[in-house]
Amino acid sequence: MLQIWGRANSINVQKVMWTVGELGLEHVHHNVGGNAGGLDSPEFIAMNPHRTIPVIDDDGTVVWESGAIVRYLAAKYGSGGLWPEDPAERAAADQWAEWTHTTLQPYFLRLFQAVAKTPQRNQNVQRVLNISQRVGALYQRLEVQLEGRSFIAGDQFTFGDISAGATLYRYYKMDVPGRPALPNVMAWHERLRGRDAYRQHIEVPW
Repeated sequence: MLQIWGRANSINVQKVMWTVGELGLEHVHHNVGGNAGGLDSPEFIAMNPHRTIPVIDDDGTVVWESGAIVRYLAAKYGSGGLWPEDPAERAAADQWAEWTHTTLQPYFLRLFQAVAKTPQRNQNVQRVLNISQRVGALYQRLEVQLEGRSFIAGDQFTFGDISAGATLYRYYKMDVPGRPALPNVMAWHERLRGRDAYRQHIEVPW
């Protein structure tokens, strides 16, 4: 049976759990990382020498790094759905997943730390605004991509929606200064919120 290691409120673990939920996969979830610890155990290091979450073991196939895990699960269990069969359609989804990991998420996590994880009395207002403007500009790229599309790569929900989509709950729950109007992104978010797996695995306390 599929086994998953990682704390449920980690955004990278949430991407994996959302994928598992969409695919309806039976699994066992091990709560490790953060205050739960467990990343320094010999057993965990044997699976992932980098000591990071998430990690999965799918009947002997061990995969770490959230993007690799999402693609592995989508390819193995979601062909024609989460994993488009056409290479061009698949690339259209994959490029936005990669963009999220390399471009959006680093700035988004800075904003999250500066706003959600820092008491308001200790926040540097100008720094928060600067980061917020940078993140808003990145979401504007998604705004353009979503024009005339229901999902990030077209009319079908794919693995490409998961990486960027996982940030939206936090982005709209936080008190973010200077957040731009993003009607296409907001409509996309509402479509994602209509999915049971999103509500179960993304809309959780952090």
